[in-house]
Amino acid sequence: MQPMLNIALRAARSAGELIFRSIERLDVISVDEKDAKDYVSEVDRAAEQTIIATLRKAYPHHAILGEESGQQAGSGEGADYQWIIDPLDGTTNFLRAVPHFAVSIACKHKGRLEHAVVLDPVRQEEF
Repeated sequence: MQPMLNIALRAARSAGELIFRSIERLDVISVDEKDAKDYVSEVDRAAEQTIIATLRKAYPHHAILGEESGQQAGSGEGADYQWIIDPLDGTTNFLRAVPHFAVSIACKHKGRLEHAVVLDPVRQEEF
């Protein structure tokens, strides 16, 4: 497996563990409404920060586009790479304890999608 894909998978697994552990405390999770019927929770934000920390450790100069934190520019040779993160795809399902949500991470190089990982934290399935 390619190194970048391994890093993305490691980041997704870490975020997935955090999300899975949070299912047991849904009643105390802080939630904000971004738009009508579009929510963001503290779990979304924490999962995204977990993913970003893992990616930054391996690829400090790559650009990052996170659903919750927005755009972070890359630098040097790393500026040609952009990680795209949806830390908790299906937040509404998660908040209702409906087990249909995932961690999604992709990487583009010079605008072309090169790698993608989708992890289902409940079923422990990876795509």
